[in-house]
Amino acid sequence: MSIREKLQSMGLELPVAPLPVAAYVPAVRTGNLVFTAGQLPLIDGKLGAEGKVGGAVSPEQAKEMAQVCALNCLGAVETVASVDDIKRIVRVVGYVNGVPGFIAAPGVVNGASELFIALFGDANGKHARSAFGVAELPLNAPVEIELTVELK
Repeated sequence: MSIREKLQSMGLELPVAPLPVAAYVPAVRTGNLVFTAGQLPLIDGKLGAEGKVGGAVSPEQAKEMAQVCALNCLGAVETVASVDDIKRIVRVVGYVNGVPGFIAAPGVVNGASELFIALFGDANGKHARSAFGVAELPLNAPVEIELTVELK
């Protein structure tokens, strides 16, 4: 089953990569690796949620937004290679715009990690990861995700 078919079976679809909001490209391929730019939870060009996690955005909402970011990461990969050519998810980096004292960033970033594991399985979907709590994110997004993948 292709990645698009798996997404469809989950009620999800592969988005077109959002346009960059500054001077960068959505993804860069070097050899058999693809590195994405940080992806915000943009849905049709607008943030799916806005504000700080633990404040205007609940941790549960932020986890859902991390999944949107992950989908946008896959859309960014599509600008340089087919998602069906992904061999494995190598690394995920997540940034969570939390209220002071918010320490549950890893749980938020699980929204991305769990999607990748569901799509690519334990062997190729489990990955190295960092999850950071930050003071601010672009456009007041609650979460931002970066992705590194290895291609077949």
